[in-house]
Amino acid sequence: MNSLLLRPLEDKDIPLLREWLYKEYIAKWYKEPAEWLNEVNGRFTDYHFVTHLIAECNGIPIGFCQYYACINAKEDWYGDIPLKGTYSIDYLIGEETYLHKGLGKEIILLLTKKIFGLNDAKRIIVQPEEDNANSCKTLLAGGYHYDLKNKLYYMEKQA
Repeated sequence: MNSLLLRPLEDKDIPLLREWLYKEYIAKWYKEPAEWLNEVNGRFTDYHFVTHLIAECNGIPIGFCQYYACINAKEDWYGDIPLKGTYSIDYLIGEETYLHKGLGKEIILLLTKKIFGLNDAKRIIVQPEEDNANSCKTLLAGGYHYDLKNKLYYMEKQA
């Protein structure tokens, strides 16, 4: 049985994250790897509002994920979703041998649980590339719904 956990990203993880971001199957969706690395390197300053995590399976780092309160990100893809109480996530599996084993869904479930444990969290929204079928299917498998009007996936916190 796989034991999956999310732990805070540390400086020692950055070379591995860099390697993952430049892999063809990841760079296809995570365009501008240097910008992602800049964000991670600025996690204690400009990007302090983002929580960066490493996904480990049985003690082996296999992926990266993050979450943030949308109100702090100052982005423009949210449509008519209220910003207050809204979080977003990003995730990837960087080790190919761990792909297609249901671990993406498990990462999303762990992220969702972590975010909904926050007092101010009301919903989570995600907007993968429309043609990233694997990510879209993973979100649906994790209990997210597609909002056709806003073109994003969401989950509302249950009372």
